[in-house]
Amino acid sequence: MKRRALASLIAVSLLPASGAGHAAPAAVSARPHRVTFDDYSFMIDGKRVYLWSGEVHPYRLPSPELWPDIFQKMKAAGFNTASIYFSWGYHSPREGEYDFTGVRDLDKLLDDARDAGIYVIARPGPYINAEVDSGGFPLWLTNKPVKNRSPDPAYLRLADEWMTQIDRILARHQITDGGGSVIAYQIENEYYKGTDDGRAYMQHLEDKARADGITVPLVGNHDATFVSGTGAVQVSGWDYYPQGFDCSHPEKWKPAPNMASHKFAGEPLFTAEFQGGAFDPWGGPGYDKCADLINDRFANVFYKENIARGATAQNFYMLFGGTSWGWQAIPQNYTSYDYGAAITEARQLGPKYYEDKRIGYFLHSTAPLLKTKASAAARLDNPELVDIARTNPDTGTQFHLIRHGDTTATSVEQTHLALDTMEGHFDRVPQAPGTAITVDGRESRMLLADYDLGGSRLVYSTSELMTDAAIGGREVAVLYGRPGTDGETTLTFASRPRVSVLSGKVAQQWKNGQLTLDYKHDGIARVLIEGGAKPLLLLLADTPATRRIWRQDTPQGPVLMLGGHLLRTARYDGNTLALTGDNADNPAAEIFAASGTSITWNSATLPTVATPSHSVTVTLPIARAITLPALDHWQTHTGAPEIERGFDDAGWTIADKTTTASITEPGSLPVLFADDYGFHTGNTWYRGHFTADAHQAAPTGIYLKARSGGPAGAFSVWLNGHFLGSLTGNEERSFGFPAQYLAEGDNVVSVLTVDMGHEEDYNSTGENRTARGLIEAKPIDAPANAVTWRIQGATAPDALRGPYNFGGLYGERQRWPLDPGKAGAWQPATLPASDPGAGVTWYRTDVTLDLPRGQDTSVGIDITDPPGRHYRATIFVNGWQMGNYIAGMGPQHRFPIPTGVLDPKGHNSIVVAVWKPDASAGGLGTVSLVDFGSVTTPSRSAP
Repeated sequence: MKRRALASLIAVSLLPASGAGHAAPAAVSARPHRVTFDDYSFMIDGKRVYLWSGEVHPYRLPSPELWPDIFQKMKAAGFNTASIYFSWGYHSPREGEYDFTGVRDLDKLLDDARDAGIYVIARPGPYINAEVDSGGFPLWLTNKPVKNRSPDPAYLRLADEWMTQIDRILARHQITDGGGSVIAYQIENEYYKGTDDGRAYMQHLEDKARADGITVPLVGNHDATFVSGTGAVQVSGWDYYPQGFDCSHPEKWKPAPNMASHKFAGEPLFTAEFQGGAFDPWGGPGYDKCADLINDRFANVFYKENIARGATAQNFYMLFGGTSWGWQAIPQNYTSYDYGAAITEARQLGPKYYEDKRIGYFLHSTAPLLKTKASAAARLDNPELVDIARTNPDTGTQFHLIRHGDTTATSVEQTHLALDTMEGHFDRVPQAPGTAITVDGRESRMLLADYDLGGSRLVYSTSELMTDAAIGGREVAVLYGRPGTDGETTLTFASRPRVSVLSGKVAQQWKNGQLTLDYKHDGIARVLIEGGAKPLLLLLADTPATRRIWRQDTPQGPVLMLGGHLLRTARYDGNTLALTGDNADNPAAEIFAASGTSITWNSATLPTVATPSHSVTVTLPIARAITLPALDHWQTHTGAPEIERGFDDAGWTIADKTTTASITEPGSLPVLFADDYGFHTGNTWYRGHFTADAHQAAPTGIYLKARSGGPAGAFSVWLNGHFLGSLTGNEERSFGFPAQYLAEGDNVVSVLTVDMGHEEDYNSTGENRTARGLIEAKPIDAPANAVTWRIQGATAPDALRGPYNFGGLYGERQRWPLDPGKAGAWQPATLPASDPGAGVTWYRTDVTLDLPRGQDTSVGIDITDPPGRHYRATIFVNGWQMGNYIAGMGPQHRFPIPTGVLDPKGHNSIVVAVWKPDASAGGLGTVSLVDFGSVTTPSRSAP
C-alpha cells in the first residue's frame, strides 16, 4: 500500500472534546468527524490532541468490575488514551473456538474505556509478545508446524480467523461508529522484517483490517521498518526502553534518548511503547526495585525530554501491569506483572502516578505545545545545565526544558536564563537578587514564556505549570516546584492590577507594565490578581501539594479539587455538582467550581463553607480501619497418588507419537512432549511401565531430560512410590533403580514435570513450539522400548476461567480448587507445615470477609517461610489460580487478589497445592491475608 498523504484523512465519529490541550472522549456523538494527522500531532475534527497514553492488559485483571477503576484512575491522572493488547490465546481455548464472555468480555472493556473518557489504541496482534505465554499465540498453535508472523498461507488462515473475531469487536467500538473510543489500530507488534516476505505479511494484515471495517489510522511500533513502501503504516511509532530491565541496580541510569532523531516527515513523533517500568525475573530483586529504577524522577526527566524533542503521542508500557494469573506468564517471569508501573498490581497509586499526573495536566492545559518547532536555546550561566527549547510558530509560546547536560547526573545545580520574550530581553531570569532556578539531581524543569494564561499574558515563570482552568468567570492556575526552591512569575498588564496575597509569603513588584511575583515553593500560596481580562487566581504549590490536586472536565467547565485520595468523575446536574471519588484518612478538601452549586460526594450531599479564594471547603468521609481475619483451620490432603505403583492410569493417554510439530528434536522415541498430547499448562505427569521378572532383565535406571522453560522449572522422579530425586531448571541426569525398590512384574517410574510457560516467538523462529515436559527418556541397560509411557496433564479448561487456569495435578484434575469438599479425607493441619518427604500435598481453608461497605480494600495473600524451605506452591482463591510461589527463589511472596475473584462480603475458599521436590523438613509456610490499601469509594467493586 502506498503511503497516504501527509495529512491523512479518515472519516470518524468524534467523542466531544474537553479541555484546551487534548480532546477527551466524554460523551458519544453520532456525527461523522475526521481523524487527521500532520507533522505536529494527531487531530480530531481539526482539533489537535496530545495522546497521553498508558498500557493496560485486560487479561491481567480477571475482574471486569475493576476495569472502570483502572480507566478512571488513568483519567484522573490526565491520561486520555489507553493502549491495549488483545491476546489471541486468552480468547481461543481450542482451534476454531472463541470466547468473549465474562472476564473476556471486550465489549464491556471498551465501553468502560469510553465511559471513563479514555481513547483506545487497539493492539490485536496476531502476535503481541507482552511477556505472556507464547507471545499471545493460542496454546493449540504449539502443535501447528506453521511459519508464524509470515505470509505462510497455513499461518495466515489461522491468523485471519482470529483477526475476523477481534476486528468485528474493535470495528464497532471505533470512534468512526460514534459508539466507542478506539482511535487507532496497531498492525502486528515489534515486527522488524523489512524483507519482501515481511512486507507482504504486513500488507496482508493491513488489507485484512480494512476489509474487516477498521477505518481509524493504522499505526505501528516497528522502529522505522515500515515507514514507506509495501506494508507501510500510516504513523510509525517507536519502541524504546532506554533503562533496560536490570532492576537490581536502580541507581544506575542511562542517558535519555533524543527522540527527535526518530521523527518522520509528515507525521507526529509517536513513542508507541516507551518505558513505564520493567519486568522482573524469577529470583530477581522484586518489583519495588523496578519501581525505583523507573521512578518518578525517570518520568520527570525522560517523559519531559520526549516532549521537548517534539513528541505529541506517548504511550507508557506499563501504566497498570496487573497479574499473569493462571499459567499465563512466560518462563522467565513470575506471577506478578506489577512492572514497577505507576498503578501497582494491587491498584495503588505510586509516586510515579503523581509525576505522570503533573505532566498530563500540563499537556491537557497547554494547547500551544501541540504545534511547535525546535528553537534556539536560552543562554544559561551554569555550564552543567542545558536548555532544550521549542516555540509555537503561531502564538510565539516558548517552552524551555532545563536539565543537566548529563541526564544521569545527581548533583544539585542552580542557573539563570538570558531570555528573549515578546515583552523584551531579560539578562537574568529569575531577576530577584539571591534567587535562581534550581535543578535537582535527575530532575528537569519545563518552563513557559509568552503564554496566554486565561487572558493574562505570562511573560515567563520559573515555576512549572501544572494546569490552568476557567472556573466561575476567572482563571485558576497551578504553578509548582520542589519544596524550598525559588519561584518567580512575571505577567504583563495594561495597567497596574490589584494583587491580593490570600495565603503564603509572596513578594510583588510592578515595573514597566509587568507584575513580578517572587516566592518559595512551600505548601500552597494563593495570589488573586484582578485587572486583566478576568481575575486570575494563582496557586503556587510545592510538588508534594500537587499530589492532591485533581481536575475533571464537564460540559459546563472544569472542576478542581484540592484534597481527597482520587477524584474520579464530576458532573453537573442543574445546580448540583455531583462528584465521585476515593478518600483515605484526610477529610479536608477544597473545591473550585461554578458558583452557586451544591455539592454531592458519592451521592451524599456535603455541607460547604466559602473561602476567600472563591472556592468551598468540604469534609469528606474517611476510610474505616480494616482488620483482616487470620487464616486458620487449615486442612490437608495428599495429592500425588500417581506416585504409587498401583495407581490406575489406564485412562491416561498412551505416548506413542513418532513425529512432532515442535522445533525441539526428540532425544528418544516415542515423542514425550506434553504439547503433542494436548497438555499445555502447568504440571504434567508421566508414568513409565516396565517389567521385571526372571525372563526379562529390568532397566537399572533411566536417563531423563526435561524442559520446563527457564530457571523456575523442575521435575521429580519416583520408582514404585520410592523417591529417586528432583532437578530444577532445565537439567538432565540418570536415575538409578535401587534393587530394593524393584518389584516382580510391572514396575512404574513416575515423573512429575511442570510447564512454566511457552517461549514467545519474537524472531518468528517457532520458539512457541519449544518442547515442554520430557524430551528424552532412555532406559539404562535395557532396550529403548523396555519402558512404555502414559501421560496425563490438564484436562478440559474451566469454561469460566479459561485455558490457563488449571494444570495437571491430581487435585486439579479432580477440581479440588472449585470444590475441595469432594476430595474425601482432608485432615486438620497447622502452618507452617512439616511434610517429611517429597511429593504433592494440598492445603485448604475458608475465610469469611465482612469488609466495610463503600470502601475499596485491596487484599492479598502473603506467604512467609522459615529459612531453608524448598517447595513450590500454586495458590487458588475461589477456584482462580492467582499465584505460583517458589520458596527460596522468589522474589514474590505477596499475591494481590482482586475483588471479583475475592468476595469482600462473603465466603472465600483458599486452596494451595504444594510440590515438595526433596525430602528436607518443611512444607507450606505461614499464609495470611494482607491489606494493600483501603479507601472510601463509589466503585461498583466495593462491597
